[in-house]
Amino acid sequence: MHKNIIVADIEIDDAICMITKVNSVYAKEHMPLGVVRNEYGRETIDRYALNQWWANRCIPSRRMGLSDAAYILRSSPQQLVTESWGLSLSDHYWLRPCDNELSNTTLYENVNFFDNDFSEDVGDILLGLKEETDNINFWSPDNTTNGNLKKCWRIIDGKRVLLKSGSYPFQQQSFNEVIASRIMDRFGIDHVPYTVTWINDEPYSVCEDFVTKDTELITAWQIMQLRTKANHENEYLHFVDICSEIGVDIVTALDGMIVLDYIIANEDRHFNNFGLLRDANTLEWLGAAPIFDSGTSLWYNRNTAQIARNNIICKPFKKTHGEQLKLVSSLEWFEASKLDGIEDEILEVFSDDKAAQYIDTERAKTIAAEVRNRIETVESMAMSHTQSYDISSTEGDVEEDVAESYGMKME
Repeated sequence: MHKNIIVADIEIDDAICMITKVNSVYAKEHMPLGVVRNEYGRETIDRYALNQWWANRCIPSRRMGLSDAAYILRSSPQQLVTESWGLSLSDHYWLRPCDNELSNTTLYENVNFFDNDFSEDVGDILLGLKEETDNINFWSPDNTTNGNLKKCWRIIDGKRVLLKSGSYPFQQQSFNEVIASRIMDRFGIDHVPYTVTWINDEPYSVCEDFVTKDTELITAWQIMQLRTKANHENEYLHFVDICSEIGVDIVTALDGMIVLDYIIANEDRHFNNFGLLRDANTLEWLGAAPIFDSGTSLWYNRNTAQIARNNIICKPFKKTHGEQLKLVSSLEWFEASKLDGIEDEILEVFSDDKAAQYIDTERAKTIAAEVRNRIETVESMAMSHTQSYDISSTEGDVEEDVAESYGMKME
């Protein structure tokens, strides 16, 4: 289902939660992007692509604390998806079972998580806050929330908000989200605002859902499934060209994202945490999604002595930030003066009394100084910037774009 539109009649193997058969298709235009293929002038449904899309709705096996949670839930991540009919707070796809009269007449308005309450049981278990095994209510958007860090959805003051943890030893990602937000505030870059809350002395980032009951996030990965990459295209041009073909000029938004990721040394801007917004009713493209999920940055898992080393990995287009920065089409908008005093704001974010148990003053000052160094590098580039770099080059492209595992990085 896509809202109340019957898209297809499918069969799922409950044991492995794999789509085993597509019996009938009623609304091809509402199928997930990249699933409908045109082969020899005939449109077909690519069941492998459909299962890839379905797998991306599952909690990944590398989610922190998942093994303990799975023991309590007595369900695999793949099985959890069907417990709540595949409903999500990122888009409006869902499964309507065909095994009884009630489900056949169920309307999206009565079950979606944008308008209706949901249980916090699964989220509490995933966060390690609940250990009861009886009477678990599985009706939750947490079943379809991707990502490796501990996270859960809550309804606070009527708003759907996502809480997300950091990782040891510094628990830094939550603070990094706030710092990234403040940098983007200064430049007017469209982004999701973040704050920090504490649960059992651990920091969690908090952000409101930027998807609404009338819009949905279509990730860059989904968009790039619309067609095969041409021989002349690298990953960057593949994405930019497809966006252009569907009527979206994405270059300016990518410029802002790439510059931000350079300044904060983001290591995990993969193809599933940026993309486009679409009108869920008309399927009209609305433009770039606001920037979100920037926490895997600012040397989040490196010892303080390692921070100054220029060996940060990069995604999604190039392996190094220096190479990726060359893809920026224009830096006319970059005014370094807009970031005057940002070091003090970084120190302020890290100065919370509770934060001090994870991030000491020396570490905070080192991070702030390195951010300033990166700002000065971009400023120097902006002052002499001409687009002479061959953006079609495949040299230095990312070979495999996967999410960070959040383990401690030692050298």
